[in-house]
Amino acid sequence: MSIIKELEWRGLLKQLTNPEKILKAQELKKGVYCGFDPTGDSLHVGHLIQILLLKRFEQFGFQPIAIIGGGTGMIGDPSGKKAERTLLDDKTVNQNVEEITSQMKTLIPDVKIVNNADWLGKITLIDFLRDVGKDFNISYLLNKENISSRLETGLSFTEFSYTLLQAYDFYQLYVNYDCVVQTGGSDQWGNITSGTDYIHKKVGENNLACGLTMNLLTKSDGTKFGKTESGAVWLNKTKTSPYEFYQFFFNQEDKETGKLLRYLTFLTEPEIKAIEEQHAQNPASRFAQKQLAQAITLFVHQESGLEQALAVSEALFTGNVKALSATAVESLKQSLEQYQTETFDLPILDLLVKANIVSSKREGREFLAQRAILLNGEIVQDENYQVSMVDLLYDNYLIVRRGKKKYHLIYQK
Repeated sequence: MSIIKELEWRGLLKQLTNPEKILKAQELKKGVYCGFDPTGDSLHVGHLIQILLLKRFEQFGFQPIAIIGGGTGMIGDPSGKKAERTLLDDKTVNQNVEEITSQMKTLIPDVKIVNNADWLGKITLIDFLRDVGKDFNISYLLNKENISSRLETGLSFTEFSYTLLQAYDFYQLYVNYDCVVQTGGSDQWGNITSGTDYIHKKVGENNLACGLTMNLLTKSDGTKFGKTESGAVWLNKTKTSPYEFYQFFFNQEDKETGKLLRYLTFLTEPEIKAIEEQHAQNPASRFAQKQLAQAITLFVHQESGLEQALAVSEALFTGNVKALSATAVESLKQSLEQYQTETFDLPILDLLVKANIVSSKREGREFLAQRAILLNGEIVQDENYQVSMVDLLYDNYLIVRRGKKKYHLIYQK
């Protein structure tokens, strides 16, 4: 099977410049690249589709290359944005480059990482205008959707020049890294074609430069995928715990799951169809969501992260929180409502009120009487119960469950 056929059955492929060149590049095992601007210190689930795309190309014989845009990250891509990005300083960008490079190497061990600051930081303004700018006609640029869509709301010259910088990136990779394919989301089409056109002018018509775009990963209502009430779902486990990550995918709606299995896993077409058929027999079991969450958590957080996610999920579902490891309990700081206390030597009602688990002692008495308050999995009914260090997990944690599903984490400052 060709990489094009693979992307087509998954529903990923949006646009491509030249299918013959892509197939030739596959035959010759050429390089393929995708860019990631270091606007934050971690990638998030919105980046997963492109990360997985590089891995898919690798499986079809290509050399995956990731540009971590230490140069372009200083400017910011206007594509898909309604307003100009806030510019980052050198120190922040460089720190973000280091973090994302480490993250990418973990996800795709054989990926080649390059930083476009290595060439963009060396070229002078005069040289850039002479060697790059003269090959771009203003009317050509104004016809690009990523530029024209911003003209009414405002577009600085800084952002206007971004597509030239990305075109120059592709040229550098083409000449120096044997990379002939550029990939990106559908909002990157204008930047990708700027690169293929620029290489054509510099190298001549007998070039292999080509590109393709993927359908953007959005929800069925058209909104961005990967956003929750608490913010983005990060790939860094210190920002989003493996448990939170797992639960994000486990809680997807049925209508989203089939697409996500195709977009974000390496499961084959027969495997996905079999999952969908089994899920349809008993949707309440959330079988498809379980397969989705396990596959993606395993890819991002490896076996240890998946084991932790499953252990926390099981413990919170059954109430057997004492079975959790110290590391798993610590990770709950990212997931549960929490309260830091000066001391655990408090009457139960005082602690429940201080931690905002109940609104008043009267409400606390009601929950206690209903056997609806559990401390580390143990039911407490006595309103005069004195909480102490004996109740703690690992000498510092108290997991309080109110009712069937409401959990709180209390720990000492």
